[in-house]
This record gives sequence, structure tokens and C-alpha cells, in this order.
Amino acid sequence: MELGKVLLVVALPTIVIASLIEACLLARRRQFDWRALGISLLNFTVRNIVLVAVPFSIATPLFQIAWAHRLATLDLGSWQNLVLLFLGQEFFYYWFHRASHRIRWLWANHSVHHSPNELNLSASYRSAILGKTLGESVFFVPLVWLGFSPKAVFLCLAVNLVYQTWVHTTWIPKLGPLEYILNTPSAHRVHHASNAEYLDANFGGILIVFDRLFGTYVEEREDLPCRYGLVHPQTSYNPLRVEFDQWRSLFADLRKARSIRNFLGFLLLPPDWRPQEESRAHAVGFRH
Repeated sequence: MELGKVLLVVALPTIVIASLIEACLLARRRQFDWRALGISLLNFTVRNIVLVAVPFSIATPLFQIAWAHRLATLDLGSWQNLVLLFLGQEFFYYWFHRASHRIRWLWANHSVHHSPNELNLSASYRSAILGKTLGESVFFVPLVWLGFSPKAVFLCLAVNLVYQTWVHTTWIPKLGPLEYILNTPSAHRVHHASNAEYLDANFGGILIVFDRLFGTYVEEREDLPCRYGLVHPQTSYNPLRVEFDQWRSLFADLRKARSIRNFLGFLLLPPDWRPQEESRAHAVGFRH
């Protein structure tokens, strides 16, 4: 069976079943938010329907151009090419993930994944239904230009995402020396935390080495428990609000933008960015 079919037929159902088993076990120890799990399951179902029904993406033409003008044709018959694809995918995933937190257009989409106020296996498969359509995959176009087929790139990315399922847990402790190399549950707890001390950290997929290399690694602290969810928590169980609240906020800011600079700032700068005149007004109001 091809790897893609294994991921579809075996891995995805296994992830859902594992999340339900974990939920039952957690519910025996404390109050469990079953409604949040239901939102994640609904999101998971709708997203996969959208992936099948809407197969195109804003990035599709770029992949076609990159493949047509590729520098070489790199098959996966050699271990060297496999390693190159894996490391390349991890590198570009790091920058995609980091940009998804620091560019508001991308954050409006990615914030859906961070909306659960508890971290568990069901949170791992809550992601925006429009992610593929809106062109998030554009970050991986360089791998196709180098010579890896789009199919190989997306399969490698799928393995990355399946790996990340188990790191969405609070009951697995730190893993010693592995913390220096891999994205672990401890590292990912920090990533999902909304504490100011933990924000915008640990963007790696399977590896954590690029976070250490580029200065975005933050270690989980025993004296600072993680507070999960968004900085302004999502308290609604309305699936439309979970999916589109950040988009609604973004478009509200775009409508009130008084210049092209402000419009682009709202669109492309970090989610907390505000025009200078708003920042000054806020500062004056705060002082008074």
C-alpha cells in the first residue's frame, strides 16, 4: 500500500480513535470539555470534505511553474535524497509555521488550530478548513523547484503532521536528551501556550533544531504552567465563530484602514500590530 493511502486509511482513523480513548481516560480524572472535542471532530470532517471537493489552491500555479523549471529531478530511490527532502521540508515548515504566527493573513487561518482552551489529541486535528485553498503550501514551492515532485513534498509534509499528533498532550513528561533534537510534547505545550513568556516559540514540526538555530526555542518551565488557547480565549462553541472570528476581526480592521500602508500593515504584519495613530491614542487613553 502506498504511503499516502496508509496515511488516509490507517493513520487518520487511528488518530481520531486515540483522541476518543484519551478523552475517556481524562474524563475519569477531571472534567473534560466534550463540546470542544465535538468542534474538533466537526472541523476535521468538514476540512477533509473541502480538501476533496476543492482540490485547487492559490499556490497550485506556482507548483506547476516550479516543476516545469526544476533544477533537477530528484527521485526518492536514494537515502541521500530522502534525507535532503526531510531536512528541506522541516526547514520550510519551520518558516511556514513561524510566518503563520507573525503574518496576520496567515494567523487568521492558523488561529483555528490554537483555539482549543485545553491541549489534547483532539486539538491536534483542529485546523482551518480553508488552509490549503488559501495557499499556505506556497512555502514548499522551493523543494519542487529543486527537483522533488509535488506528490513527494506533500507526502513528506503529511508524515510531519501525523508525527505532531502525539505532541498535543499534557501527560507526557520531558524526554531528556530528545528535547534537544525533536519537537516533543513539552516543547509543543509551550507552542500552544498563551502566556506572554511563551508566545511565538517552538515552531518545529518533527525537529526542534531550527528553533534552537534561529532563536525561537523556549523551554517549558516548572514554575510557569502553560495556559492554552488564544491570548483572547475563544469561549464560543459555535463552529462558525471558531472558524471565522479572526477573519472577521481582520476584515473589520481592513475596512477602517485610512491608508494603503495601514491596510498592508493589518494584512501582513503581526496580529497585534496597530497603526501609529491608534497606538498613540491607546497610550494617551491608558495614561488618563
